[in-house]
Amino acid sequence: MEWIEVPEKGLTLREVRTMTNRNVNLSDDLEKSVSAILAQVKEGGDEAIRALTKKFDGVDLTDFRVSESEIEEAVKAVGPEFLAVLKEAKGNIEAFHREQVRKSWSKTFRDGVELGERFLPIQRVGVYVPGGRAAYPSTVLMDTVPAMVAGCPSVAMATPPGKDGKVNPNILAAAYVAGVKEIYKVGGAQGIGMLAYGTETVEPVFKIVGPGNAFVAMAKRLVFGTVGIDMIAGPSEVCCVADGSANPKWIAADLLSQAEHDPRAAVFLITPDKDFGLAVQKEMEKQMKELSRYEIMKSSVDQYAKAFLCKDAEQCFDIVNKIAPEHLEVELPDPKKYLPLIYNAGAIFLGKYTSEPIGDYMAGPNHTLPTSGTAAFSSPLGVYDFVKHSSVECYSEEAFRKISKKVQLFAKAEGLTAHAHAMEVRDED
Repeated sequence: MEWIEVPEKGLTLREVRTMTNRNVNLSDDLEKSVSAILAQVKEGGDEAIRALTKKFDGVDLTDFRVSESEIEEAVKAVGPEFLAVLKEAKGNIEAFHREQVRKSWSKTFRDGVELGERFLPIQRVGVYVPGGRAAYPSTVLMDTVPAMVAGCPSVAMATPPGKDGKVNPNILAAAYVAGVKEIYKVGGAQGIGMLAYGTETVEPVFKIVGPGNAFVAMAKRLVFGTVGIDMIAGPSEVCCVADGSANPKWIAADLLSQAEHDPRAAVFLITPDKDFGLAVQKEMEKQMKELSRYEIMKSSVDQYAKAFLCKDAEQCFDIVNKIAPEHLEVELPDPKKYLPLIYNAGAIFLGKYTSEPIGDYMAGPNHTLPTSGTAAFSSPLGVYDFVKHSSVECYSEEAFRKISKKVQLFAKAEGLTAHAHAMEVRDED
């Protein structure tokens, strides 16, 4: 872990960004490779999907849609205990996201002028669920339940197959609990291409959400415009603000819980107490050796772990806001009092018993979050990502007459005479 002593005057945004930089690694070579895959899918449809799945996953698939019997088999395989946990998590996620639902509205603003907005669910969405280093049934729930709450009538899910040609049963069980029935054993850039462009057997979607590796991130970036996307997600990150009142063993465990996701995951400790910080670092080194994903964690910690030594809480949160972390834990006495100091964070966890993994699985708020500093301008996945809205305008004749000449003046000032004419013809009749 690299230590950075913050000077009295603080650090600039540029300095902090340089120190914590982990771009999403979307290189020109990667773009070229992914572009070729997307073109193959767009032109070749089902045949291309089968060929690319054989090439990248080593699996021959005749039918790449998951059957009802495969879902039933998965539900039995996970057992009643885990199924009950999935259902409880789904209930918590659903309850939280119902608070995000927006209602259409209409109001008379001036005599004869009625204006409003209609909030409508996107009619067909695609959800990508990653595979690879781990299976993520939690991501299934986090990315599909808000779509269901929004009222999306059609939800298609894509996820990589295993070497046996099957989808991890935990993922299928989560899809079953969420109510998703249209599932495809297609991962990577080809999965994104399938959702964006459609094939002979798969209808294209209007928006794609969900995290993935660099190939998936690049594919989402390249299909944006053809479809909507939620965000370009990079490797996970966690930031913890804590002092000597916290338990270094607990803080170390929380930091490692994100380091185990990816060799490029980042962990940030921000503290006014050097001795406490060193104790956390020592605990991290000890605990890593006792956990199963040691090599991944070690790579993350060796390359991307940073400890910021600050003079006080205000300086701590100044660094937080400049990092704009995906996950932020605040483990200081009376943590709620620091909320007014926090502007940039994807998800905020307050207090020593609000360990970040609770948010990953059971709390209810979404765990698909902005990474790599993008929490400074974007938000967690939510119901609002599965909804679009239209403005509605209605003028009476009298209201039209009042503003006709003004609109004509505006239009002529812009040189748009046909705009002005559209008003004039109504004035003449």
